[in-house]
Amino acid sequence: MRKITADEFSKLLTVGEVAARSGVAVSALHFYETKGLIESHRNRGNQRRYAREVLRRVAVIKVAQRVGVPLAEIHAALKTLPQSRTPTAADWGVLSERWKDDLDARIKRLQNLRDQLDGCIGCGCLSLENCPLRNPWDVLAEEGPGPRLLDPEN
Repeated sequence: MRKITADEFSKLLTVGEVAARSGVAVSALHFYETKGLIESHRNRGNQRRYAREVLRRVAVIKVAQRVGVPLAEIHAALKTLPQSRTPTAADWGVLSERWKDDLDARIKRLQNLRDQLDGCIGCGCLSLENCPLRNPWDVLAEEGPGPRLLDPEN
């Protein structure tokens, strides 16, 4: 991170301004910063200030989180972008393309779980030895009755 002048520092946004404009709590901004998702500049009094492009980065983080992208993957994706400019629509296109296959796989897994859900409603407690959600194909019967797995892929 380059050193900025006092005049440049005065044009940056405070953490409160970023929180208000982004709709994200100050504590979340601090958390994002500790995880390396965003960065701030500090003056001699240790006051944080953010460049305006952080607003777009926060928006990218929130959208990615909303669709279930883990923070580690968001971090890796943001590292591919230059820190010195606002992420563009083209940048978002590249980032979102990275996540589509994983999202499609998760959607498929959730649809399969949803479609099998009615098979266990009558059970109530998932205590059957042969449960299509928790004990598919009864391979876990040796471990006793009841739930053993939420998702066979995990």
